[in-house]
Amino acid sequence: MIKNVTAYDTRRVDLVIGIGYSSDIQKAYDVMSDIINKEPRILPDPPSQIAVSELADSSVNFVVRPWVKKEDYWPVRFELTRKIKEVFDENNIEIPFPQQTVHVISETSHT
Repeated sequence: MIKNVTAYDTRRVDLVIGIGYSSDIQKAYDVMSDIINKEPRILPDPPSQIAVSELADSSVNFVVRPWVKKEDYWPVRFELTRKIKEVFDENNIEIPFPQQTVHVISETSHT
């Protein structure tokens, strides 16, 4: 079944926000909750969801799922992404980037 989400009056914004393992989970949750509560285009019903969704390789991932009117979907999505980054920076909440450790083993020459 194909669902045309633009046919509905409301849409859920789905964001995945990762924080560093050394960052404070509760502080990150509180910051995102405050941002959502201050955004007037986010609908009160159904309620927004913020939850830890994954312990990933480089980050602890949250899902952030507020509901908006369909015409507000992209503006709110872009604004939330920008605002979360700015407020995380202000609160020293790390947004990590993927990293890999490479071990180089060199062969010694025997002559």
